Amino acid sequence: MARIVGVDLPKDKRLIIALTYIFGVGPVISKKIVDDCGLDPSKRVKDLTESEIVTIREKVRTFQVEGDLRLAERRAILRKQEINCLQGKRHKANLPVRGQRTHTNARTKRKGKKVAVAGKKKAA
Repeated sequence: MARIVGVDLPKDKRLIIALTYIFGVGPVISKKIVDDCGLDPSKRVKDLTESEIVTIREKVRTFQVEGDLRLAERRAILRKQEINCLQGKRHKANLPVRGQRTHTNARTKRKGKKVAVAGKKKAA
């Protein structure tokens, strides 16, 4: 089993898909890593040699992934909360941050309000 930056990659998946299990590595970065390492994207993780795993590890370390990325994300949110900008206030209130509507959607975000599901009324 290949372990890269603290994540166990699934053995039976293709390499290009398995790399997306790492937080911060999406399909585009995954393809770039595989191309830069000179590997076949359709190769399965269980078929990788130890030297190929080492080259992938080195390449992944050049990107900000996993713990470092989560920490940077958290710091950005805390910074916005400290300066009291609108996005920071929305984060504090646990509401949608980027202008989504809350009248009909985001029902699970609202605290304290009971939300009834509107439906067909039964005839008595």
